Amino acid sequence: MSTDPQIATQPVLARDDGFHPVIDEPSITLAPDTALASLQEHLDLPLVAIDFPSFSDGRGFSLARRLRELGYKGRLRATGRLIADQYAMARRVGFDEVQVAADIAARQPEDQWLARADWKDWDHRAQLAG
Repeated sequence: MSTDPQIATQPVLARDDGFHPVIDEPSITLAPDTALASLQEHLDLPLVAIDFPSFSDGRGFSLARRLRELGYKGRLRATGRLIADQYAMARRVGFDEVQVAADIAARQPEDQWLARADWKDWDHRAQLAG
């Protein structure tokens, strides 16, 4: 789904292959201050979202990583205020997709998100170890 930046009025989902419409709602949206001990309760849900109230609030990355470490196999969606530069990090910690707010999609169209879709190729830890 290609999105014209002049007409972005709805949020979209950014995935490795571009923008997609938001057609399903998460079973739950976790706040960034959700207690790690409570994550076990959500492991059987098909779609869990984690909110990022601002792009500078990285607590959601830790929640996503922990959910995956606990064995969560469903879809994991980042919502809120993430920007294209954070897409690779979101994918590395376990998110399947990022719900991009309409105003951010208007400023950062699909091509900017696709430019970060090579997130698997940039493993800085492997580069340092080599």
